[in-house]
Amino acid sequence: MTNAHTEVSAEQAAREEELVERVVRSFGGCQDPRLKELMTGLVRHVHAYIREVRLTEEEWRGAIEFLTAAGHITDDRRQEFILLSDVLGASMQTIAVNNRAYGEATEATVFGPFFVEGSPEIANGEDVSFGAVGEPCWVEGTVTDAGGRPLPGARIEVWEADADGRYDVQYDDGRTAARAHLFTDDEGRYRFWAITPTPYPIPHDGPVGAMLDAVGRSPMRASHLHFMVAHEGCRTLVTHIFVRGDALLDSDAVFGVKESLVKDFERHPAGTPTPDGRVLDGTWSRTRFDIALAPSGA
Repeated sequence: MTNAHTEVSAEQAAREEELVERVVRSFGGCQDPRLKELMTGLVRHVHAYIREVRLTEEEWRGAIEFLTAAGHITDDRRQEFILLSDVLGASMQTIAVNNRAYGEATEATVFGPFFVEGSPEIANGEDVSFGAVGEPCWVEGTVTDAGGRPLPGARIEVWEADADGRYDVQYDDGRTAARAHLFTDDEGRYRFWAITPTPYPIPHDGPVGAMLDAVGRSPMRASHLHFMVAHEGCRTLVTHIFVRGDALLDSDAVFGVKESLVKDFERHPAGTPTPDGRVLDGTWSRTRFDIALAPSGA
């Protein structure tokens, strides 16, 4: 075993391998087969990483300090470990493993750290922004199964950042804004007003931001609108839609962009009648997102 740092003798490699096997054997009494698989796999991969890069004790202490700092900054409004998972691509890889392609079913992408349970319910055609700043955006589409059959009563949860690049939970005043849920009508259709998505940085004032800065990576996310869509008998979909033409599509900080999720957002000047018959004083945009859900267990 060799790398850029040092050459490892056969005797040293055997000593290291013996330790790996000793740790793996320590899980021999585990009665849960899946837990045993997870723990022994983790041990083998962590030890392989340490041996491959010839990790120093100082670097290991730095890693422990980094994780400790991530724990200290995490609370009920901020999840630094989700951010870490996202920027390392681990979130997207887990999603890829657990959401296998199924016919024409819509692709999934990262959940993100800003979902909140208990969002307000709106009727079709109402506004999810609840006063959040940003250009109005009309969003419409259908929810079907993978065979194209409409799904009435599908629950659609939506949330997004405002035009200042902040989610409601990042403010200190307890507001609920730019998030809501609604249900598809009898023909599987939905429609609502939101905010035209804009780029924003993930929280980068903590250890994850310091790591991105150290390696020369940007914390910026491509413009997007979050969806979580559920219906009985179907696999729950967690996804986004992205704005075609956004310069950040190829450098999204959490690797969440998929071409099938990039949509046209048609801009309209002030005074142009909206789909629901309004006349707005300012510009507005419009997009369509037709969603197909895979069956449960797919």
